[in-house]
Amino acid sequence: MKRLFLLSLFMLAAATTYAGGYRVSLQGQRGLAMGHTGVAVVNNAELAFFNPAGLVFLENKINASVGVSAVFSDVVWQNDEFGQVERTDSPVGTPFYAYFSYKLNDRLSLGLAAYTPYGSAVEWDKDWAGSHLVNDIELAAIYVQALASFKITDNLAVGGGPIYVSGSVNFNRNLDRTLSDFEGNRTNVTIDASNVSAFGWSAGAMWSPVDSLRIGVNYRSEILVEAEDGDADFENVPNSPLTPFSDTQFDATLPLPAELSIGVSYQLNEQWLFAFDYNRTFWDVYNSLDVDFANPNIPDSFNPRAYEDSNNYRFGVQYTANETFTLRAGYYFDGSPVQDGYFAPETPRNDSNNFTGGLSINVTDNVAIDAAFLYSRFKEIDATYSPDPSEFPDYEGAPFGGTYKSSAFVPGLGVTIKI
Repeated sequence: MKRLFLLSLFMLAAATTYAGGYRVSLQGQRGLAMGHTGVAVVNNAELAFFNPAGLVFLENKINASVGVSAVFSDVVWQNDEFGQVERTDSPVGTPFYAYFSYKLNDRLSLGLAAYTPYGSAVEWDKDWAGSHLVNDIELAAIYVQALASFKITDNLAVGGGPIYVSGSVNFNRNLDRTLSDFEGNRTNVTIDASNVSAFGWSAGAMWSPVDSLRIGVNYRSEILVEAEDGDADFENVPNSPLTPFSDTQFDATLPLPAELSIGVSYQLNEQWLFAFDYNRTFWDVYNSLDVDFANPNIPDSFNPRAYEDSNNYRFGVQYTANETFTLRAGYYFDGSPVQDGYFAPETPRNDSNNFTGGLSINVTDNVAIDAAFLYSRFKEIDATYSPDPSEFPDYEGAPFGGTYKSSAFVPGLGVTIKI
């Protein structure tokens, strides 16, 4: 039982990279409305995230963009064999972004960005069938980045800068399927790690061989988030030598994978703009998670993951109707890195189809309101968490599985300012 507890306890770590069961692709309302494209689109200060090399191509001296989205997610799990059905009751997530750029001269622009690519929450009913794996989890991660964009020639620029990440995680689960104290209260543990920080970087380039065509590339580095002296609090533990669990601390390193994005945009005429982005996320760095407990009575453990690199294909279109209204629409396919046998209920996601749309309203020559929506539909999947014994021979946990149906609806609003 002790080994099962340890191995399943830190399955929470994967959720820090999926933010409540899906990648939070909400780093700009204009980009999101166009299928979350933007690597080769010069539109507003959202370039600080999509491709900082393009900031120097913005016409205005000062550019700013801020926005927030509301994430309404729904996950249903069912086991037809035993007639069990559960649905998440998750609070609304509110990822945000804030970008700023200042053009020093025709060759150089500086910028600052803050955004939340990971951060949401998942809540299952207490004592559900999978409560020995997860009851609830709440995550927050904020990226802060200083940026520079330099124009090498009139049609070629490079840019990038360092990234600082700060985050926290709170996670609760029952110790196993049946364990409780003498009053019948289920034995559970809450894991909490706050003020977790790490550093990374990003770099990009943008080239415009002709006025109507732009090509961009952006790379965001792998970031190792080190949780040190996190708290593990146990409740309702039976007074027995077979359950030697007590409050302790732990250390763990959680890898956030590198990403490579390549994009192209084509300005057909004054009204129509088309964009395509390809994104590859290097998830193979996440093979397993090693955990170091401060309490010597609790042995160190690991969590098998065996993730694979994943691909994301994004398409977007923009139509400038007049001086006041600009309309946008898009679609992207998001591939899952999870292999068969490694599907866990704290990250209930699979390959997804994502449909987007939105518009901008120019309130004045300097201020615009940006609105967007996203509907994500994940492929229904019948899956289990049962690591391959030939690859992870020390894993002894019982398999857990069922059918998962997941979706999310995300409306958002933003403001663009240019001076």
